[in-house]
Amino acid sequence: MKSRLIIGTDRERPETWLRFEKHLCASCHATCCTMPVEVQLDDLIRLGLADEFERGEPMKSIARRLQREGIIDHFHQRSGVFTLARRSNDDCLFLDASSRRCTVYERRPATCRNHPQVGPRPGHCAYRPRAQPVG
Repeated sequence: MKSRLIIGTDRERPETWLRFEKHLCASCHATCCTMPVEVQLDDLIRLGLADEFERGEPMKSIARRLQREGIIDHFHQRSGVFTLARRSNDDCLFLDASSRRCTVYERRPATCRNHPQVGPRPGHCAYRPRAQPVG
């Protein structure tokens, strides 16, 4: 079986990214869902990963718990920003592997809600088409 060359952008090189157009999402491999996602406590609460009552707790304690649970990779105490963990293939924990769609779309973090208006290259996305079966 021949492998098909996938033409698209290089996630690590924003200068290769395409100007964002909403229709691109339907055929994309969800490349944006393989980039690190920074979240705030509000995002964690909306996702159901932290409880409203934890607002009074030290952020470092919340971070330790979430790291033990494999939900976050990193916490930057000075800014209060958590970085969500990713699977070994870099996929977001909330990305469905077969459909390549977000499983928490209605509750997704602000970073995801604001993409691609903010990020390494505002107004552009790291579009990579889904592989099509070769027949």
